[in-house]
Amino acid sequence: MKKVLLILGHPDKNSFNGKLADIFEDKLKNKLEIRRINLGELNFNSNLKNGYKEIQELEPDLRLAQSDILWADYLIFIFPIWWYSFPAVLKGFIDRTFLPGFAFKYNNPNGKLPDRLLLGKKSILVCTSGAPSIYYFFIGNLATKTLRGILKFCGIKNVKTKLFGSIEKNNNNFKINIFEKSINKIIKIIK
Repeated sequence: MKKVLLILGHPDKNSFNGKLADIFEDKLKNKLEIRRINLGELNFNSNLKNGYKEIQELEPDLRLAQSDILWADYLIFIFPIWWYSFPAVLKGFIDRTFLPGFAFKYNNPNGKLPDRLLLGKKSILVCTSGAPSIYYFFIGNLATKTLRGILKFCGIKNVKTKLFGSIEKNNNNFKINIFEKSINKIIKIIK
């Protein structure tokens, strides 16, 4: 049975993104093994204070998150696009958990790419925006491009990226019903 880790990258679990995560969790819980991380509920310092030159002790929530990442076959990130990027809580989570020795490892001093320690895992990115989806067709989606790059660097293959646009312009309950059909299609990808 496949193991899925849902990562809610919005700081508020009662947000529209939280509702999307609830739908994913509800639809997956009887079919697959599932765990969920609501980043806004974790207790951790999002600032990697000294970069990689000094080890910053991981808080218990981050140690558990690393354990969940190692456990999972699929990581589903659900987050809004804010200022062309993902929320700071998601960036801080990545900075503090996807560390050398956990997500990647430099073995060769000659500048070659590092060993990717999370090979074999797959990701699905689900993001929301107040702007219409077509907007990102023209300008590109820097948020998902950046996150895909980070995950690829660590060995995680992205198998689906889905943008739900115009979420603030219409009735969000109506939007949830429409998006639920897309969520069903996304879930079929998990094999």
